[in-house]
Amino acid sequence: MARSHHRKKHKEHLRQFKQSHDGASIPTAARSKASVVFGILGALIGFAVCYFATDGSLLWASAGLAAGGFAGYFIGKNIDKGK
Repeated sequence: MARSHHRKKHKEHLRQFKQSHDGASIPTAARSKASVVFGILGALIGFAVCYFATDGSLLWASAGLAAGGFAGYFIGKNIDKGK
């Protein structure tokens, strides 16, 4: 049969455990902004598309990098605005 004096310590331990894990969710400030993520992804995709489309011309690939970065950034800004 369980003894009540042991149960009291167990309940207190559970209370402390629950409190320590309640704040474990990701705070909103720690999340990265969509504009940064989309900007980087857009830059990489723009670079790859222009690099392969121009048979390896780095001049056009860098132009695609910049264009893809700007496009991804503005798409990400619209997503951030919607949050």
